[in-house]
Amino acid sequence: MRIGILSDTHIPFAATDIPRAIYEDFKDVELILHAGDLVEESILQRLKKLYKTVAVCGNMDSPALKKSLPQKEIIKVGKVAIGLIHGEGAPNGLRDFASSAFKGEHLNAVVFGHSHFPFSEVHNGVLYFNPGSPTDRIFAPYNSYGIFELDPACAKGSCKIEAKVIRL
Repeated sequence: MRIGILSDTHIPFAATDIPRAIYEDFKDVELILHAGDLVEESILQRLKKLYKTVAVCGNMDSPALKKSLPQKEIIKVGKVAIGLIHGEGAPNGLRDFASSAFKGEHLNAVVFGHSHFPFSEVHNGVLYFNPGSPTDRIFAPYNSYGIFELDPACAKGSCKIEAKVIRL
């Protein structure tokens, strides 16, 4: 299974739309996870028309989005559990923030955003992943998004998640 990972799209402030390359790459995804800072609901609605999309709110989202989206979510894909959260505070503490937000949960991965800086690291058996921002380069060396590829065995219990940061 292929999952598209986005965060910090900041539309319409950083761009008018997600880069076309992402729409092309997402043609064969079965799910999109968006880790907040969509800013306006229009991009969420656009994504939902094209793909099954799960999103959480971020600190820069409109009041309407903050009201309609959860701050964190756990998504089950077969036997795989993925935590989804935006983040807060200093960029160098985001993995710890994400870990504490899901304390006590049995997760395979945690997707977060906030820093715009791509990050992929396994810590204590959990994959922590930040796809970066596809539209905003503040605090980041380049624009990016992410892809998770789940091994077909994931549905049966054993799981390997291949996580890729895609540089734009």
